[in-house]
Amino acid sequence: MPALVLDGKTLSQQTEEQLKLRVEALKAKNGNQTPVLATILVGDDPSSATYVKMKGNACRRVGMESLKIELPTETTTEQLLAKIDELNKDENVHGILLQHPVPEQIDERACFDAIELTKDVDGVTCLGFGRMAMGEAAYGSATPAGIMRILEGYDIELSGKHAVVVGRSPILGKPMALMLLNANCTVSVCHSRTQDLESHIRLADIVVGAVGVPELIKGEWIKEGAVVVDAGYHNTDKGGVGDIELSAITDKASAYTPVPGGVGPMTINTLILQTLQAGEKKAGL
Repeated sequence: MPALVLDGKTLSQQTEEQLKLRVEALKAKNGNQTPVLATILVGDDPSSATYVKMKGNACRRVGMESLKIELPTETTTEQLLAKIDELNKDENVHGILLQHPVPEQIDERACFDAIELTKDVDGVTCLGFGRMAMGEAAYGSATPAGIMRILEGYDIELSGKHAVVVGRSPILGKPMALMLLNANCTVSVCHSRTQDLESHIRLADIVVGAVGVPELIKGEWIKEGAVVVDAGYHNTDKGGVGDIELSAITDKASAYTPVPGGVGPMTINTLILQTLQAGEKKAGL
């Protein structure tokens, strides 16, 4: 039987219709003020510029506003921290997104952690991560939180399942593992240096590819009936591919996220949702 396609694009479009209604309800109770997401882009990386544009477009589709801030490549850590502090103090800004990666001379972690917790709608601060890990209220890192929303949206059973997360980045692999653990999965975290990665993958009920290497995870490693989530995207001579060899699992897995059209749209959708939630909380709703 063909695997269920976990269509993040369609799910995000459906969710946007709900978000529009919530934005209108908030504006009606809040003096017509809409939630505002401030996006900070440092440098001129074209991929990052595209991502920021997509996030701004998503804001507008649901009736929210996006405040676009562009800083030159030579920006220092101190200058970026000053801009973040300014946005933290701006009562009209409800969420702050610092587009990753920043130029190498900038201390990215220091800048992430300077974002006020109540405005950390991309879930990048250490404090937010710690609260999420402990099951306390916090905005989750947008990509893993988006993945959890896909799994929930398609009624994928998680409790008691063995999940293998391949990747350990602070804004994807690590929070993904903790979110799955909080959902009662048994979780293994692997990465590019894991010995005999294949043996770990073969045991997984749920596989999350978040390692950033094109098709590192081979289709033959995936066991029958597994749920496969691919959080990677790479432009190759074969076109856009993820971290998992998806072409080999479409009749083997029970469900999988396509690349593109799977995880990416729900990452942006989650960022918008969490910005709206920040606006609602500020308004006392």
